[in-house]
Amino acid sequence: MEKGQWTFLTNHGRVFVYISKHPKSTTELISREVGLSQRGVQKIITELELAGYIARRKEGRCNRYIVHPELPMRHRLERDHAVGDLLMAL
Repeated sequence: MEKGQWTFLTNHGRVFVYISKHPKSTTELISREVGLSQRGVQKIITELELAGYIARRKEGRCNRYIVHPELPMRHRLERDHAVGDLLMAL
């Protein structure tokens, strides 16, 4: 993306949507696809996990992510919608 352009999804939203579609992805692959640093993606994954939106399960040396689509969106104007509504729309 060029400097000064904006998008409708935040970095958290973008990582969350990507994980929901690719639950066995590595942080390296996620960072490449969403255009963030690997450290940034790790931080977002930790925040999503602490908030309960995703869970990590170890499978060998890799992680598998489990998404909880039934949880409400976080902003007060969007709390009437589950994050799964966003996932279905995208």
